Amino acid sequence: MKHFLFFVLPCLIFSFSLSAHNSTLGQLQSYELKKTYTKEELKATWKKYKIPRTVVPIKYDIDVYELLYTTQWHDGTEIKASGVVFIPRDTKKSPAMICYNHGTRIKRARGLGIEDGEQAICIGFAVDGYVVAFPDYIGLGKGEKFHLYQHAESEANATVDMIRATKALLEKLSLSTNGQLFLTGYSQGGHASMATHRYIQEKLSGEMHVTASSPMSGAYDLSDAQRDVMFKLYSHPGYLPYLLNSYNEVYDLIPGDINQIYKFPYDTVIQYFYDGNHEMGEINPYLPAVPMNMIKEEYVNEFITNPDFPFYKAIRENDLYDWKPESPMQLCYCKSDEQVTYRNAIAAYETMKKNGSKLVRLRHAGKKFNHSKCAIYSSMYTKLFFDSFRHGSKKGRRGNAFKRMIIGFGKMIDSGK
Repeated sequence: MKHFLFFVLPCLIFSFSLSAHNSTLGQLQSYELKKTYTKEELKATWKKYKIPRTVVPIKYDIDVYELLYTTQWHDGTEIKASGVVFIPRDTKKSPAMICYNHGTRIKRARGLGIEDGEQAICIGFAVDGYVVAFPDYIGLGKGEKFHLYQHAESEANATVDMIRATKALLEKLSLSTNGQLFLTGYSQGGHASMATHRYIQEKLSGEMHVTASSPMSGAYDLSDAQRDVMFKLYSHPGYLPYLLNSYNEVYDLIPGDINQIYKFPYDTVIQYFYDGNHEMGEINPYLPAVPMNMIKEEYVNEFITNPDFPFYKAIRENDLYDWKPESPMQLCYCKSDEQVTYRNAIAAYETMKKNGSKLVRLRHAGKKFNHSKCAIYSSMYTKLFFDSFRHGSKKGRRGNAFKRMIIGFGKMIDSGK
């Protein structure tokens, strides 16, 4: 009997660890087929936008599903979130899955078309045989509550639960993947994909495994590298109140009205614009070009001089660079990025290497590219990196040499050479 218990108890403990997460999270609540793209339609789009089919081949029609699923608010209560799944039709082999995390979005509404921002990148992966999950995070799309900007824990929770819901959708459609799971995303999506990679590795290793990730131009070093740009001329000052309002919700940093930290008239402007109905482009012109100039001096001084100032501690808690990835990771960046300084990628790479990781690599996507242009080439390099795993690589390669040459020609043209 004693020998039997020695055998059974470890099995029970292991089984419990596999199901330790709240079983109601990640449940698929509803799904709807919203659109189907045919290969012929996509070929015309590729031609219109001069997308090289050598680099991004069109092999499959795509079905686009919108889904609702359960995730959690920062206090642990269950809420609904939404997302989109791009599924290639009639694939000869079981496809791999990519979860693509989108960049900063402040307006709640989200389109579904190929011209609606980063959905085009998702479609580029899907036409070549990837199932692509595209979460809205918390509070965007058709989700409940409001978005918690650059909050690592909620980004990871919403993404992991989207992956679970996507797997449930595939099961309902009698489809399956090959077991490979890739994570990527741009800008805020870079932060979210890195947060998700770390979360899966540290807390969900019994449930899922990251084959590889490719965070792109994310603010992984919020408390240092990215903080510095808030004291200089900056193209998107609206990011700062978005961040502060979100962290105040999670950490209760300023009792009472958060708007008391803003100078007049910015306190009124911010209350009006941050309601989920406006684009960031509408907000930026009403805010100072140096973001910290909208904050009252006493709060700025505390932020600079006091390492225990609650806002600084909250930002530091959402840094993501100081850990050791155990699955391959490619960090894409552009040195001329005016929104997310390249120093974020360098800080993450150097710290992860110092922590002993042998699976992290840097990928400079272009010397002269701004934030928007960098997204295009970073996504291409990410696809080549992920494709190498589909072709049998264990640690990841730079990808097909001919395709890299084609991308290089495109970069020369876009750089004006």
